[in-house]
Amino acid sequence: MSKHVAVLMGGWSAEREVSLNSGAACARALEGEGYRVTRIDVKRDIAAVLERIRPDVVFNALHGRVGEDGTIQGILEVLRIPYTHSGVLASALAMQKDKAKLVMAAAGVPVADGVTVHRREAAKRHVLPPPYVLKPVNEGSSVGVIIVREERAHPPQELTRPDWPYGEYLLAERYVAGRELTCAVMGDKPLGIIDIRPATGVFYDYDAKYAKGGSIHVLPAEIKPNIYQLVQQLALTAHQALGCRGVSRADFRYDDRPDGTGEIVCLEVNTQPGMTETSLVPELAAYAGYSFGELVRWMVEDASCDR
Repeated sequence: MSKHVAVLMGGWSAEREVSLNSGAACARALEGEGYRVTRIDVKRDIAAVLERIRPDVVFNALHGRVGEDGTIQGILEVLRIPYTHSGVLASALAMQKDKAKLVMAAAGVPVADGVTVHRREAAKRHVLPPPYVLKPVNEGSSVGVIIVREERAHPPQELTRPDWPYGEYLLAERYVAGRELTCAVMGDKPLGIIDIRPATGVFYDYDAKYAKGGSIHVLPAEIKPNIYQLVQQLALTAHQALGCRGVSRADFRYDDRPDGTGEIVCLEVNTQPGMTETSLVPELAAYAGYSFGELVRWMVEDASCDR
């Protein structure tokens, strides 16, 4: 009898729409691989829903808070239902960007200099010399990210909005110019590297990530072989240092401009990377020889508790 897989998607984070797309794509692919699939748009009664249907495995296609920060993982541990991706600690740690940076740096992964600040403090004064980047400490998909450019005389005032939805604390980081590189890890193996070039503008923002044609993906990235291997090794080191499981994706900046610093910096590790048709991980898996169906099958067969 085929395994019964519950695909968790949606939820109520800022990344709900992307999660619905990821979940729908994965559910279709899993059905194509012969699994019995139940699609669940996650609400706050998710524990009761899972207790009632008792799937063999949960495929976690949630993005953002609750799905990516250790919360849903804790529920699944309590229910003892095997699940995909990272466990409670790695999920919580990777989502808390300032804490994740400390762990990655201790493991030898270069990270951007930065400081954690309250949003009102960041609105009062430049907390770093421009150019710098402000990002919520626990959101994904470039949600709420602001680049403060050199010509900006005043800090961003939108941070004082009473309806600011991305939490009270921000990570301010030195802006690192150059290429945007991303490398996925599947189990204990780094996959290839994509050089992401936004089709318009200079920043790989939410729209560039998820809109068709929003970005140009150069795979394999056109960088020197020694740099390519180094980025792969750093992605694997970061994955292991944070305790990630299953599939993760690490994002980097590489300053190879003619007058650049040559530095490589890890921006973050995504424990729940997007799985839509325009997503990076399925593209990297395909380049390594895995069809989309084979990728999601691998993830389901890799699922466990105590991750």
